[in-house]
Amino acid sequence: METVTNLIEKAYIYHTLTVDEVIKILMADKEETDYLYKQADLMRKEKMGDEIYLRGIVEFSNYCVKDCNYCGIRRSNKQVTRYRLTLEDILTVCKKMETVKQTTVVLQSGEDSYYTKEKMGDIISAIRSETSLAITVSSGERDIETYAYWKAKGMDRYLLRFETSSPDLFAVCHPDDDLDYRLRCLANLKMLGVQTGSGFLIGLPKETLAQLSADILFATSLELDMIGVGPFIAHESTPFKGAPLAYNRELYFRVIAILRLLNPKAHIPATTAFDALLPEGRDLLLARGANVFMPNMTPQPFRQYYQLYPGKPCLDEDGDDCAFCILGRINRLGRKVGNDAGHSKRI
Repeated sequence: METVTNLIEKAYIYHTLTVDEVIKILMADKEETDYLYKQADLMRKEKMGDEIYLRGIVEFSNYCVKDCNYCGIRRSNKQVTRYRLTLEDILTVCKKMETVKQTTVVLQSGEDSYYTKEKMGDIISAIRSETSLAITVSSGERDIETYAYWKAKGMDRYLLRFETSSPDLFAVCHPDDDLDYRLRCLANLKMLGVQTGSGFLIGLPKETLAQLSADILFATSLELDMIGVGPFIAHESTPFKGAPLAYNRELYFRVIAILRLLNPKAHIPATTAFDALLPEGRDLLLARGANVFMPNMTPQPFRQYYQLYPGKPCLDEDGDDCAFCILGRINRLGRKVGNDAGHSKRI
């Protein structure tokens, strides 16, 4: 019978595991977990280097036509003050990013039908012509013609999480959505040559360790340019309110380390929600396989209205505060900021 240490070494060398093997690593003891983190950090250093890429998030709209049962900006939540940033607001933030070593803007929103193919194309085109930033969009499910149009306007990357690879669990979480269609969207993005990011939530209600392990392997099978995952933290204004954390906190970090071993050339961000688990959560991730930091650059007055989960950090800060805080965190880690666009290593 293979030990957990043997399985970690297998993942490091061959980048492959079975569901049962992933479960064993997720249940590792402290000594085994320390070894997992060490190997994940070595893999990150070997394949991705010491650079940490800064990708500033601009949450430009919190309107959403979807009613996902876990999301704080779901359509049915009447307690949210809705907003949309103007093009001028977005451009102002993007120009600020260039002065604080951020080389990518991540345009994130709810699935807002106000932003037609053409309106979003105008935003992308303006950023492309007035800044040097790489452009990532994360605005939900769209048809292939829309994705192609945005790529032609200058979009480099697209982020669309599959959230869970279980059709049954997906249906519970997304009463007005379809997993097959979401996966077709990801396939279309890859077919168009758009750098594609996806990922999942860790610890959704009724999720099992076997399902979590299957999600890790499914994300790996997609051969993604970026893999973004985060903990499910129940929002009080959703049907999932009151749900406890599914696992002990250490397990969430093991997921990132396993993903690094299985996906040596994928960009893996230290997502904000890990700071809601632990104050130093994102710092820990950067020592356990992650190589991207995504500072929140949304103008401060609007941050409080874009809460997908409770306990989101930095709501009372502005973009400058976040930018300089992050540079300090990277310096303390002994790492360096990536100066280039940080495009996919798979290309």
